[in-house]
Amino acid sequence: MKTSKLKMKSLFFGLLSVCLTAVPIHAAEKLYLSYGPMMLSLEVDSLEIFAKEGTINQDLGFYLQRANPQQKAEFREALLKRVDINPVLISRFFNSQIGEEILTRIGKGITLPRGTNGKYALRGALIEAAFDSEGLTLLNVLKKFPTDVQFQGELIRGLSEEVDTVILATETLIKEFRSLTAQESATDPSINYANLPDIRKPGNYTVNKQVWHLTDQSRNRQFYVDVYIPQRTDASKIPVVVFSHGLSSRPEDYAKALEHLASYGYVVAAPQHPGSDIIYLQEMLEGYHRDIFDLDEFINRPKDLSYVIDELQRRNQSEFGGRLDLENVGVGGHSFGGYTALAIAGAQIDFDNLQQDCDRLYGGLNVSLLLECRALELPRTDYNFRDNRVKAVFAANPVNRSIFGQKGISKISIPVLLASGSDDPAAPPVFEQAASFTWLTSPDKYWMMIEGQAHVNFTMLDSGITEAIHSVAHLTLPSQTLIGSYVDAISVAFFEVHLHNNESYRSYLRSSYAEYLSQGESFKLDFISRASSDSLVSAMEKFKKKL
Repeated sequence: MKTSKLKMKSLFFGLLSVCLTAVPIHAAEKLYLSYGPMMLSLEVDSLEIFAKEGTINQDLGFYLQRANPQQKAEFREALLKRVDINPVLISRFFNSQIGEEILTRIGKGITLPRGTNGKYALRGALIEAAFDSEGLTLLNVLKKFPTDVQFQGELIRGLSEEVDTVILATETLIKEFRSLTAQESATDPSINYANLPDIRKPGNYTVNKQVWHLTDQSRNRQFYVDVYIPQRTDASKIPVVVFSHGLSSRPEDYAKALEHLASYGYVVAAPQHPGSDIIYLQEMLEGYHRDIFDLDEFINRPKDLSYVIDELQRRNQSEFGGRLDLENVGVGGHSFGGYTALAIAGAQIDFDNLQQDCDRLYGGLNVSLLLECRALELPRTDYNFRDNRVKAVFAANPVNRSIFGQKGISKISIPVLLASGSDDPAAPPVFEQAASFTWLTSPDKYWMMIEGQAHVNFTMLDSGITEAIHSVAHLTLPSQTLIGSYVDAISVAFFEVHLHNNESYRSYLRSSYAEYLSQGESFKLDFISRASSDSLVSAMEKFKKKL
């Protein structure tokens, strides 16, 4: 990993520190650190003097006596580092169910003086600091805390150790993944990929885009669908892929990748999911919804995909001459769309597994789990979203591990391709894809890992969000062009082999092809198949025993 342990921990604890509405009765004067029977204290004024003047008084000197000049300078910078975020947005986010869950988890370790969960005081301090002229800084949040602050030493130490473990596990996984890629590549047939068609480039078909506006009367649900149609003149069957966008995004965000696939002869349909798209998020931030997404999206999303396939069936004869192959449909999805794709492929919600994971003390380190845990609010019944017309699934950065568990994932019997980013903070591969890959029972399963990919397309983010991200940490990321080229090539190969039954593309579904694509690139593509599954299980067990 290109991000150091120190940088990751600094970022994490910095974000913790910058976490509603009530105006404080008085500002915090002291910070307390409890550890067993021991209780230490520190004046908030001592931190302010140090941050603004560089002076270390006797009170603070006790804590910094072993720090070197560089560490002192970094600590001072951290105290004054400003994050510019709209305070109204902060208020609305931390009033959402996911936002409150984050504060509840943090508030176990950052409490009021007698150990009461500090979540409401944290929320108030965050909002007050964001409104203040000094802005949202660690120092200002501490100053705005409505009471003295108590840090629960045992919990914070446990959290620090857990963060170290997650970082080590991620580094170990990525190293093992690269090793397995090399091992598979060494056994692959010798192929000169330079002599094969370059499937990173667009295919031979011109693509037209249409936007359909649909209404599913049975659910009283209206949504639009971006449909990419290749201009084919032959009489052969036309393969179909349906795509599910991520949380707080939209079909248009994936236009380049969807058009690339369509240029190889596929009709590609990407529906809007109105309860979890960018419009819903914007409405939430404007005060129209309390939460970031509608709870029923766990149910509606896979049903949206099935409804789109139904609509294609209704239009098949009149608009496509009956040529759409709707008995062999491919599905793609990103993030929450990855959950959607796996659900329609046959994965089922395992509420017992989800409850167990959601109850874990440090489970909040996995951001995806906070999304998944909302499914615990659903009626606990057997949900089966399997659509037998779907024959192959490509799930990118999927949110899935806890909500499905091994029991739910193992129900998938069709070919699956998982895609991950080594630097993904939202659906970390060590949490969300590693175990899931080993649980898949399909004989045709693959996993690709893009080095440096961080879950989202940063070129599509709002400028204010981008600025906020860079104000917290300087990120070194691969270009979206490189990421897109990896995804374009592998997705075409996967669907050509497992949907279109085109064996001439199987050569591209090999580790040696990933190594070929990575030549000369700073950020590599790794790729493994079922052949490496047992070795990955062994490596994971070895890591657990070492801990």
